[in-house]
Amino acid sequence: MGMAELQSIHVHPVKSLRGFSPREAVVEPWGLAGDRRWVLVDDGGKVVTQRVKPRLALAAAEPLPGGGVRLSAPGLPPLTVPVPEPGATVPVDIFGTKVEAVLATEAAHAWCGAYLEADVRLAHMDDPASRRPIDPDHALPGETVSFADGYPLLVTTQASLDALNSLIARGEHPDEGPLPMNRFRPNVVVRSTPAWAEDDWGRIAIGEVEFRVAKTCGRCVVTTTDQVTAERGREPLRTLARHRRFGSRLVFGQNLVPRSPGTIRVGDPVRVLG
Repeated sequence: MGMAELQSIHVHPVKSLRGFSPREAVVEPWGLAGDRRWVLVDDGGKVVTQRVKPRLALAAAEPLPGGGVRLSAPGLPPLTVPVPEPGATVPVDIFGTKVEAVLATEAAHAWCGAYLEADVRLAHMDDPASRRPIDPDHALPGETVSFADGYPLLVTTQASLDALNSLIARGEHPDEGPLPMNRFRPNVVVRSTPAWAEDDWGRIAIGEVEFRVAKTCGRCVVTTTDQVTAERGREPLRTLARHRRFGSRLVFGQNLVPRSPGTIRVGDPVRVLG
């Protein structure tokens, strides 16, 4: 693959909120340290994401030492939320799977509810090593994941985004492009590869950390949400449906599972191992 390297790293402490882009990150078995350990749930215990609340794109979560977060959003004062004390858990329904989590403070619930104008609560995954197994159809024994959609990390490539934007420019809605990478909310972005090279990856190394490529990433309506304005369009799903349909799924990116611990850094070489 030549001189492929890690272009950027992205961590989202609260699922569906804006995250941050550090220069380096610790890789844990269930994902990047601090990534998607928090989640919003509705009054029925179901996870709330940009799928139903696109306005979440305008709120941000900044990680704090010890695992807490600092929440910010238009129209509200920032709020610091500590990691909940160990205690009773509540079931969280994430895409039909029940996962135990610990609720945050009442102040956090009130802040999130005021922003979304809805009855929501903020919950924290206290023990990612045991709470949520990866889909057994694509996992090895003992592999777990945080509140990410399904797998510890998502990798995309700059060349594939460039190719997709070229297709959008020649499609039915050229005015919606070019799209930025944040539409796809990846954890790691790789540059200096051929377009769609990731389709053929089985194992990769980023620096000294190895990853198993579990499966391609099927995309949803979140990708049509402008992460700056929260407005929805039709791309990239229209173009993915024409050019990147794998069975019933519209594909962009690959899901990764770490095979070894370590730290990854922007600029690290990326190697295909199999």
